[in-house]
Amino acid sequence: METTANGESENAGRVMDGPTNPMVTPLLTDLYQFTMAYAYWKAGKHNDRAVFDLYFRKNPFGGEFTVFAGLEECIKLIANFKLTDVEISFIRKSLPGSCEEGFFSYLREIDCSDVEVYAISEGTVVFPKVPLLRVEGPVAVVQLLETPVLNLVNFSSLVATNAARHRLVAGNSKMLLEFGLRRAQGPDGAIGASKYCYMGGFDATSNVAAGRLFGIPLRGTHSHAFVSSFMSPDEILDRSLCSSDGSSTCEDFVSLVQSWLSKIQWSKPLSGIFGETNQSELAAFMSYALAFPNNFLALVDTYDVMRSGVPNFCAVALALSDLGYKVVGIRLDSGDLAYLSSEARKIFHTIEKEFGVPGFGKMSITASNDLNEETLDALNKQGHEVDCFGIGTNLVTCYAQAALGCVFKLVEINNQPRIKLSEDVSKVSIPCKKRCYRLYGKEGYSLVDIMTGENEPCPKVGERILCRHPFNESKRAYVVPQRVEELLKCYWPGKSDKVREELPALKDIRDHCIKQLEQMRPDHIRRLNPTPYKVSVSAKLYDFIHFLWLNEAPVGELQ
Repeated sequence: METTANGESENAGRVMDGPTNPMVTPLLTDLYQFTMAYAYWKAGKHNDRAVFDLYFRKNPFGGEFTVFAGLEECIKLIANFKLTDVEISFIRKSLPGSCEEGFFSYLREIDCSDVEVYAISEGTVVFPKVPLLRVEGPVAVVQLLETPVLNLVNFSSLVATNAARHRLVAGNSKMLLEFGLRRAQGPDGAIGASKYCYMGGFDATSNVAAGRLFGIPLRGTHSHAFVSSFMSPDEILDRSLCSSDGSSTCEDFVSLVQSWLSKIQWSKPLSGIFGETNQSELAAFMSYALAFPNNFLALVDTYDVMRSGVPNFCAVALALSDLGYKVVGIRLDSGDLAYLSSEARKIFHTIEKEFGVPGFGKMSITASNDLNEETLDALNKQGHEVDCFGIGTNLVTCYAQAALGCVFKLVEINNQPRIKLSEDVSKVSIPCKKRCYRLYGKEGYSLVDIMTGENEPCPKVGERILCRHPFNESKRAYVVPQRVEELLKCYWPGKSDKVREELPALKDIRDHCIKQLEQMRPDHIRRLNPTPYKVSVSAKLYDFIHFLWLNEAPVGELQ
């Protein structure tokens, strides 16, 4: 790792931009992190070398997988971790007056130049107990990182997982749009949700700020208010529209649309289906088409989908087609989405055949209206013709589960392994600095994740290895891996000479996430009754866990 002219580590300065949200500072933490830091300093332990694991205990949403997200923001925080004089002054006021002045001088000097961070690549499918991040460094500094790092990982991983689950139910052929900005938990929840929904497999967002910040594709047309704001076609003053190639001009687009509406209403195949339509709605559609002839997509359920919205849309779409424009399609925001999408598709095909308009039957149908996993699954079972889903509230708020529940546990200090015990076995931590591997089988699917001690040899392709459940003696299996992938990589080397992994672009993380899901066995990621994925430890680590457990647990006495 390069050093500056004065010999300081390159990472000691600000080598990258700060976190996306300017509120993410060293003060975004719990008060007890500072009280512990003072107690460490008072005891002379503040520079003890500590190792903490960040992991979770249970997959969210009743599933058996999680998508890891938030790593980039964590590294940005660590790269820029420095308390200002104003922040230190506030901490001084917040702590008891008995705190010595030397502690605040110490706070003024600390940064993360001596912290090391090892993490699983962002966008990776992960499982309980396996460390997502391993943070090493002076115990007081690492303790100050606990709360902000948990905050940055918990929500982002939950949202990315929620998005991935919606993608799995919808299927790869459907476009998914994130429409949750207005229902999200505040501006930060909205921005984060847009970013991590895209990472989890969504195609675009309505959130303009997120589009600018992260380069996420933007989608959006108009609302019911736009449609109902028009009273009649007489409001349209400029009625001219150039053809798509600019070779000619239609001087009265409104008349062209109305002639097409008449043709549709009187055509034999559609006889009796369409009657009189809402003319104010037609005026809104024409106005929007005149504004965006290359991107015409109409919301057709303001008044009546089949009696007004669809025929009005078709008339405008046919007029645009006459001028060489390719129409996008319609959006349904209420009603029986399976039935309405199927009926609309039939009409599109009928018009294509009746009037000889190539591609008319394949126009996009978008559906919204409080969609979630269950409604997507129900639509699939009923049969539908929706090409694109706009999902908001249930997606960005993670309505089905409020939090992921990541924890940050001390596993080693001054090279001495530490364990946290509990009567609830699921809350017993796995001690010591570990290496983590993913073992793949003959079919290319991952079979098991295994944790080993830091100095144990790496599992080898073609060599049998015993994988043991960390706490259940009878659960064990031999695995002969066809491919071995080490999971933890160095993303912040501190003062070590390790090479730092580059943080990939958001689009690359999204592609990685999609590829990860493809490498999972289908029964692990199915929506109903998924098979639990195996997370194991090596035989040597298993023996050490239980040795330390017995060594630390007090022995009771019966009288």
